[in-house]
Order: sequence, then C-alpha cells, then structure tokens
Amino acid sequence: MLEIQNLHVRFHNRQREAVAGVSFKIEDGEIMGLVGESGSGKTVTAMSVAGLLPRKQCDYSGEILLDGQELLHADRKVLRQIQGKDIGVVFQEPMNAMDPLMRVGKQVEECLKIHTDMNAAERKARAIEALKAVELRNVEEVYNKYPHELSGGMCQRAMIAAAAVSRPKLLLLDEPTTALDITIQSQILELLKELNKKYGMSMLFISHDLNVVRKLCRRVAVMQKGQIVETGSTDEIFRNPQHEYTKKLIAAIPTREGRGRE
Repeated sequence: MLEIQNLHVRFHNRQREAVAGVSFKIEDGEIMGLVGESGSGKTVTAMSVAGLLPRKQCDYSGEILLDGQELLHADRKVLRQIQGKDIGVVFQEPMNAMDPLMRVGKQVEECLKIHTDMNAAERKARAIEALKAVELRNVEEVYNKYPHELSGGMCQRAMIAAAAVSRPKLLLLDEPTTALDITIQSQILELLKELNKKYGMSMLFISHDLNVVRKLCRRVAVMQKGQIVETGSTDEIFRNPQHEYTKKLIAAIPTREGRGRE
C-alpha cells in the first residue's frame, strides 16, 4: 500500500539529515505507529509522504510509493490530485490548522469540491455524514460554526472528518491527541479504530507517546536522529525491545508506581 524506500531529507540550513535512510511499509487497512522524541524526523517523514515537503529548501532522495505510484519526485500537479483524495492529513493543533474565517462545514467539504463532481447539496450531505461519523453532536449547528466556537476536542474531530470525508487510502496523523486531555484522547483513539474498521483506511500514527501507540497500532517503527532503529509488532516492541533507545522510551512511560519520581 505505502512503501518508503531509503528516504533522505536534509534542509539547506542544517548539517545533519532530518531523515537519514528511512524505509518501511504500511499494508492495506493497517494502522502503523511512528514514534520518537521531538526532532527525530517523524513529521518530516510524514510531510514527505503527504507531498508537503518544501522542495526548494532541502535536498531529498529515495522513493515513496502509494499503490505503486511514486510520490517523492512527482510533479506538483500529480500531487494535488492525490492530496485530500488518496491521502488525508490530521495535524497536532486543529485550531491552527483550520481556517478561522471559514465555517467548519465548508472546510470539511473542501476536498469534495476539489476532487469530485458533487453538487453543493451532495457535498453538504457527505460533510454532515462525516461529522456524524466522528460522533459530533448537533452536526447541523457544528456545520455552520467557525473553528473558534468549538472546543479543542470538537475541533480535532472536525479535522478528522475533513481528512476522512473523501475516504482516502491513507490517513496521516501527526500527534493528533497530544493537545487533548486524557478522556478526549481515548475517545479520539476509539474513533480512529472505528474509521479504520468501517472504511479500511490505512493509517500512519505519529507520536512521541508509546502508551497511546500501544492502544491503537498493530505495528510500530521507532525513530531516532532521522533513522528507524527498530520495527516490529507493538506487542514485540513492548515485551522485548532490542534497541537501547526503545528501552529508554518504554522506561519513560509514566506509571502509578513511578509517580513522584524524577
């Protein structure tokens, strides 16, 4: 489904590569986690897949294949046909990612306006359906509101609806639960599981929080300083981590027994 082969990215103002030879695959319908500390290269990897890499500001090489179609070196016109339709993106800060001057419903519809021949009534019906699918209440009211009129959790659900409305092949989720409290976080994870089950969407879930990844993902890749240092099933990684960095990440997960310790 998605295959990344020997991806390298180095920004012109940096000596070290942001991504240094990353390779991994995501199968159809699979939810894969990509974990590592801030600055490890997770987001740059996702930006490369989504076609959002600022090409004039970096050197890049390798291959990114989505169902066999090469994306990393693809023409911008080709990427625009894929963005939103085949690849959806959910960012960490929904309040910053959404247009504050556009009503929520119109933002959910935007992808359909670009990539389909639906008329206005059909787009609205699909947007309402997407808002219901992410379990927002009073969806007609939400449809007509502006992002600042929603809570953080509601705004994140609306962003997921916008990313999933076209039922893309792949959903990229960059720290989508980091800014949310633990209760809302759990609800969002259950929502993602349901979308995966209902529509068969493959997902790349990016996080620094192994505990969250453990609840959602079947497989996980651990990233450090631009490289994948360990890949395996989530159970394998947690039960028997091989790399020292992975061991440290797991050891850093807060527990009740460790409360109060540095």
